[in-house]
Parts: sequence; C-alpha cells; structure tokens
Amino acid sequence: MEPKISEKAWNPELEKEILKQWDDEKIYDFTPQDENYTIDTPPPYPSGRPWHIGAAAHYSQIDMIARTARMNGKNVYFPIGIDRNGLPVELYTEKKHKIRMRETERGEFLNLCREALDDLEAEMILIMKSLGISGDFANYYRTDSEEYRSLTQSTFIELWKKGQVYLANRPNNYDWVSGTTIADAEITYEDLPIKLVYMKFKIKDTDQEIIIASTRPELLCACRTIIVNPEDERYAKYIGKKVIVPITNVEVELRTHHSAKQEFGSGAVMVCSYGDQNDVALFRELELEEIVAIGLDGRMTEVAGEYAGLKPKQARTKIIEDLETKGFLEKIEDINHRTPISERSKIPIEIIPMEEYYLKQKESIEKIKKLGQDITFHPTMHKQILMNWLESINIDWPISRRRYYGTEIPIWYCKNCSEPHVPEPGKYYRPWNEKCPISNCSKCNSTEFVGEERTFDTWMDSSVSPLFISKFNRDEEFFNKVYPASIRPQAKDIVRTWLYYTLLRCEQLTGEKPWSEAWIMGYGLDEKGMKMSKSKGNAIDPLPVIEKLGADTFRFWSASEINHGYDFRCNEQKIESSKKFLSKLWNVSRFLSSFPVIKSGNITASDKWILSELDNLVKECKKGYDEYNFFIPAIAIREFTWNLFAAHYIEMVKARAYGIEFTDEERNGAIFTLHKTLSTVLKLLAPITPFITEHLWKILYSEESIHKEKQVDSENLDEQSNITKEITEFNSKVWNEKKDQGLSLKDSIKIEIPSILEPYKKDLKSMHNLID
Repeated sequence: MEPKISEKAWNPELEKEILKQWDDEKIYDFTPQDENYTIDTPPPYPSGRPWHIGAAAHYSQIDMIARTARMNGKNVYFPIGIDRNGLPVELYTEKKHKIRMRETERGEFLNLCREALDDLEAEMILIMKSLGISGDFANYYRTDSEEYRSLTQSTFIELWKKGQVYLANRPNNYDWVSGTTIADAEITYEDLPIKLVYMKFKIKDTDQEIIIASTRPELLCACRTIIVNPEDERYAKYIGKKVIVPITNVEVELRTHHSAKQEFGSGAVMVCSYGDQNDVALFRELELEEIVAIGLDGRMTEVAGEYAGLKPKQARTKIIEDLETKGFLEKIEDINHRTPISERSKIPIEIIPMEEYYLKQKESIEKIKKLGQDITFHPTMHKQILMNWLESINIDWPISRRRYYGTEIPIWYCKNCSEPHVPEPGKYYRPWNEKCPISNCSKCNSTEFVGEERTFDTWMDSSVSPLFISKFNRDEEFFNKVYPASIRPQAKDIVRTWLYYTLLRCEQLTGEKPWSEAWIMGYGLDEKGMKMSKSKGNAIDPLPVIEKLGADTFRFWSASEINHGYDFRCNEQKIESSKKFLSKLWNVSRFLSSFPVIKSGNITASDKWILSELDNLVKECKKGYDEYNFFIPAIAIREFTWNLFAAHYIEMVKARAYGIEFTDEERNGAIFTLHKTLSTVLKLLAPITPFITEHLWKILYSEESIHKEKQVDSENLDEQSNITKEITEFNSKVWNEKKDQGLSLKDSIKIEIPSILEPYKKDLKSMHNLID
C-alpha cells in the first residue's frame, strides 16, 4: 500500500499554511464561560533589535501552558500585550536620532518614541506569530494606549482618594544618566573595584588623630558625624569629642552606633548625606541636617567648594590627591565593593533628596506575605525571591518619575495656593499639555492651574495587567468571569517588581490576589553561560533561526533544553540538533501512513508490552504538564519514540504489520497498536510542537485540529518495565552478534531466545531472522 505521506522530510514551510488555517478557522477564539482559564501573559518590551532569544523560548513555553490547558478541557483566555512605556524606548530613541530628551520638544520626542516602538513591535509580533503562539493577536493591547493609560490613572485616582498616595521629600535612589528617581526594586548590585581611602581626622584641641576609611572621600563636604561601635575600646576616650573633617575643616561629633563594624577599615565611619542606604537610616535616626553634595545633573554641588561641577568619580580622584598633598592620607587599599547599580542605565546610583509621590506599601507587607503563601509557584523555589524581597522593604514605593514616555500623573496644582487636584477617573489625562478639567480650586477658589509634568514608574502600568485584560471597571460581567486570572507566567528577574507590584496593587484595588499560580522562568544565556547583550555581540536573533529551522524545531529545543526555573544556554547548533527528533517522528509517521487506521485488533504480548510503556509515558507527561515543566514530557516523548517505539517495537512488528507469515488477526493487532501509539504520541507532543503534530494528525487521523482533542488519560495498565529491559538487552545482543560476525541486520542468525521472552518469540524471530 502506498503511504499517505509521500514527502521524505518535514518541511517547516508548511508552518505558514497551518498558521493561516488556524487563523481562518479561528480555533483559538475566546468566548467567556462560567469557568475560564486566564493567562496574565507578560507584555514583552520592544526595546531594540534583536528580541532576546531567551524571551522567544519563554513565550514558546507560555503557549505550551495555553495549549495544555485547552487539551485538558479548559476555556482558555490568552491575551497578548506589548509593554510600551518607560526608559528603554527613550534611550533607544535618543540613540537612534542622536538627540537628547530634555533638549527636544516633549510632543515631538513622544512621537519619535511611538514611531520607534511601532517598528520594533511589528517584528516582535511577527516572531510571536511565527512561533505558533495561540494568543489573541486580533485584540492585542498596548500599555501606552489611551485605554490602558486611562486605567493606570483611574487606579491611581482611586488610591489617592483612599489616602494611599502622598507627596514627600526624601532621599531617593537617583539615576543621573536617565535623570529620574528609581525604586529599590530597580537596583542591582555588583562587586566593583574601588579604592578604600584611609584618612586622618584630628581630634579638636588635641594632637591626637583617628583614621577613617571610606570609599566615598568626595563626600567629605557632606559629613555630619563620625560613628564607632560602642564596644570598640580603641575610641572609648573620644566619645562625644569634636572631630575636624579634613579638607573642609568642619567640626562634627564622634558618637557610638551599633551599625559601625569594628572589622571594616579602621572601625570608625563618617556619616554623609548620602553615601549609601545606611547613611539614609542614620540621618533619620540621629536627626542630622542633610547636605546635598550631588545634584540632579550627577555633579558635585556648590557645597563641595573647589570640587563643584565635577562628577563624583572625578572629585574622588582630585580629593585623594589633595588629601595626600596636605598630609591627610594614611594609605589606600584596592578592594571590591558591593555597589548599587541602576538596572536600566547600568551605572552606580546616587542617593539624593527629592520630592516624589509615594504609594503606601509598608502597611501591606504582612497581607502580601499571606497572599504570596496562597499562590502556587512553579517551581516552588522561586517563591523565596518574593518572600526575601518582602522582608527587605523598609520604605513606601516612590511612583513618580522625571521622564517623558510614560503615563502622566493626573494632577493639577492651583497656581495660587499649590493645592493638588485630581480629576474624576474614566479618561486619559495629560496635565502637561491639557487644561485642568476642574474649574475652581477647592481650597482658594482660584481658576488657574498648573499641570504635573512627571510620569508614573512603568510598574504602575504593568502592575494592573490582570485588571486591564479582565476589563476592570469597564465590563463587570466579563471581569467576574475571568478575574482572578489562573496563572502569571514571567521571568525570575522581575519577581520583585512586576509580580510583587501586581500583588500589591490588585490587593489594594480588589481585595484579593490576582492569580492562583505563578510560573517562573530562568535566564537565557549564551553558550558560555554569559548574559546576552547586543554590546557584547553574543545576542542571537531568534527570527532568522525560526525562519531557517522552523518554529517546531525551536519549540522542541526550548522544551527539551530548559529545565524549568533554571537558567539555560542558547546555542544555534543545539537548536538545529532538535530537528533530528522531528525527522525521526516524521519517518515513523511516514511508515505508519502505509497502514489503514484500525479501531481495534487482536493484540499480542508484544503489543501489550508497548502499550504498557505508552501508558507509563502518558503518566510521565501528565506529571510534567501538571507542573508546567515541559522538559519532562519533551525528554520522555523523545526517549520513548526514538529509543523504544521506533528502535524496538516497530522493528519487532514490521513483518506482522505487512502480514508476512502472520494471521489477519495478528496483523490487525500490530496495525492497531502502531496507530494507537503514534496517535497518543502526537497528542502528548501537540502542546510542544503544534505544527508537525497538526499536520500528521490531519493526514492520518482526523480532519479536525489535534488542538481541539482532549489529552490522553492513563489506562493504568500492568507495569512491564522488567520485560522492557529483557527485550532491549536481547535485541542489542543480536545486533552486536551480527556486527561481530560481519552480518547485515537482515541476515539470518541462530541465537536462543530466553524463556522469559517466549511470548514474544514469533515477533523476535521475524525481526532478527532467527533460525531454530
């Protein structure tokens, strides 16, 4: 019989046809029912080319979550969004057009950002569609749309009215490159080489001096006190004395404080405004008067005297020279210092007093801890990232930013008395460019207002994603059906930002957690285990790889290479090697396409054996899919299909399937088992490689899409793993014997079949051409 599949290999070009079929048939359209499975899909950020190959792998697996849920009978709501707010696009636009944001008219700069995003977004959408992601692309949202920004502003207005927002002047993390405040969650730490400078401080009215070691000698002008540990006997006689700060000659008091570490440097510490967060805490606790030594331009202010106008690093170099010239320098050590770095600009942050808006979060920490405990994390270990972060929060969230491309803070100030006014929620406001919708000041009745120019931290937008996709405050019936979402898939590096802020905001607005499960992915690294970046030249563009090798090859690599939750290495050769399994699957299917599909048959011991192993495969795959760990089914399916089904069972029953020296009942049993096994493998594999499984399914088994099928359940068949060992060892023995004798696999040979394999004798004899 001629095979139904004539092509000798899987052609990835067929993926485009299949994509069109899915689109035409609208098989992924969502209509809300009483129970729904909502995915709070992470909106990717189009910050530049290429889109990270690790992100493409991440989104492939999010699609596997959606496809698995559908085949488990769930009504899946799989929205797609694009995150288009914030600093990265501003930096990209500045670089692309060789301009500076603050030197460009605001409206013009916003238009340039929007155009840049449109170009990058189009490529990102193309990649996601090419990967076979089964989300709602017809209605994908943008976080910079008026509708989305209106929701961000509306939720802010609601929290403002509840008293959850306030204005305060406090020391803030400041990224002077991007010119804005950043939250603690936007800071990373790196061990950077720096000089530890030992300086001589004179005790007033004596000829005594103490040595103080610091990595920030440029902040001598902001020194307000010296602290030592109360148990440090070296300084006991100086407690309460005045100490003269070198270079500035300012007098400060020497005090005791438990935070001073006797073992660091000399044990004496100068407290400046503000070298680090410890300085911030000490200034508050000791009620010290702050001195602003570094300005918003990232340079030393006039209080630095002759060092004013220098960048801190330049001032540090110059002041070290002056310390040495004037005899205040004891010694210098080269050390590695844990330095706070801006996650965005990658430069060390400064701490500067600034007036910002804050959203209360400290009072919610215990509540968020309880919500976090109620959420099932996959894998479990990543819940600790959230819990560790909650333990570290000690200030409220600064939510205002001094940038352009973001959701504007909807506040107008009375021009006469500066009273802030927020409008009614429900529309998108741009205070910097619009007349105040309020006619009179509630405090002084003035009619003139000035609009706020700052924007929100982008996490204020991102943190309402589950509310936006569920039409919060827009469609109550829809909201009640799809909220809370079922699962939040995301990367581990934004657990303390996106995941935490979403928990905080959604609890404040709805009183409940936004989802019941969180699925956390590791980082995609280069083949040497280094983080990918365009500047390093080690970034891999996923689009050419997908176009060359096909989405299914990429997706199977993603599932079989990535042990869920752990970092993974991206290597084009490894991706290409995944194609070998698809070729094996194609060859198996092509062989079976020669035989008609039979609904039942008289199965033999050999058939029962492979069906038992197939049942084990079903159980293993279900375990992996239930845990959203696609590594488990991918590896299990590959091993079963390649090393058991194809290598042993098909070879054992090939002659029987052709009816050579076997009865029709025996032949039918083999054909029935072959097709049952392959059809089950295709169903199990469908969430991972949707294209090839769809194509083979429609040729061999049904005109209906495989993705509308229900996933296979275990039949709880008798365990036969002991037989598997006997069969595979016997087959290997025969193959090796023939090889040693210089025989081909088709040649006859005399080898005794073990008694335990007596029920399989007929198939084994025909397989190996054994002679009695």
